[in-house]
Amino acid sequence: MSKSSLIVAIVVLSCALSPSEAFAPRSSPARITSRSSYYGKSNRNNVISHEMVVDGGVAESITGAWAAYNEALEANPLLVKSVTASVILGAADFTGQAIERSRKSQDVAVEDEGASGVDIARVVRFAVFGLVLQAPWNHFYYQMLDGALPPTEDPFTTTTGIKVFIDQFVQAPIFTVLIFAFLGALEGKTLDSIKKQLDDDYVDTMFANWKLWVPATAVNIAFCPPVLRVLFLNCVFFFWSIFLSLKLNKEEESA
Repeated sequence: MSKSSLIVAIVVLSCALSPSEAFAPRSSPARITSRSSYYGKSNRNNVISHEMVVDGGVAESITGAWAAYNEALEANPLLVKSVTASVILGAADFTGQAIERSRKSQDVAVEDEGASGVDIARVVRFAVFGLVLQAPWNHFYYQMLDGALPPTEDPFTTTTGIKVFIDQFVQAPIFTVLIFAFLGALEGKTLDSIKKQLDDDYVDTMFANWKLWVPATAVNIAFCPPVLRVLFLNCVFFFWSIFLSLKLNKEEESA
């Protein structure tokens, strides 16, 4: 074998024995994801999923409660309206008493134990008023009103205006007298005492009534389905009952 042939053989042999990776292009290093990074993403996803489940559960509960209320309302409309009114009006008087205590705490440095307590009998009177008078009265009143003047598809009609006028300038003055008489009788007031309270407070009460109830009644008659009108009225009546609670019991507050 010649010298040049020997050199070529050595070069070929060395290339065959060398690792192929030496001539291959370098690949980018593999990306390593730490366990903490993986589990961190997993925990965040779990939290988000849990929040979505909770929100969905709350929404489902509210939807289910509303559906159950409507079913009960359809099955026993007067009973459901009366119980609803009883709860709302009782809560309204409870709130009114809390406002009274807050006022007294600003005027008097130290309250006595009687002033700091809740007059349960007064709360019960308002609850009974909602159960026995307010809801039944409005249930049958709206049936009569809608029977005489059927609801219209368009909310802004002459019929709506007439019904609002009848409600606020015929029905409301009569019903307000009944409120004074009913709550006064439950409290044990004499007829003369109830009459005196009407003389003192009736006019102011009616002006306050119209400020709240004229727009509220317009919304109620124009937009609420007939079956839900008493419910809407009960919700507004919560705030009106706070006013009545403070108005009708102002003598006890000043005493």
